[in-house]
Amino acid sequence: MSDWDERLSRWRDELELFAQLDETPWVPLAEAEQETGVSRSALRAWYRNGEIESRLVDGPNGPQRLVPLDAVVERASRSPRIQRRAEREVSLEAQVTLLRHRVDQLELRLAALEKEKQEKEKQEKEK
Repeated sequence: MSDWDERLSRWRDELELFAQLDETPWVPLAEAEQETGVSRSALRAWYRNGEIESRLVDGPNGPQRLVPLDAVVERASRSPRIQRRAEREVSLEAQVTLLRHRVDQLELRLAALEKEKQEKEKQEKEK
């Protein structure tokens, strides 16, 4: 096992230990951002203002900031800006679903019209 693999393994073990001790997963900022949709700058502001806890641990690439995922989720639920963005995303998702449904309906109608046209052409040829 290389030095890099050992360091990465120790770091993962440390993360697991933190999660077991606190009964909540501590994750790097990138993972918290990905899981919750909260920007890294907002996460930094929150831990600097004492709104969420954070820890600095040795990571595979040097010091790395960890935050408790549950605390990030809870703090995000109190943020009107994040709630509005989530609502917009849900709204966009609903619009996309509606548009997909309408496209499917149009494709069915087009297929029916094309079939009808082919049948008329076939009947005219038979005359």
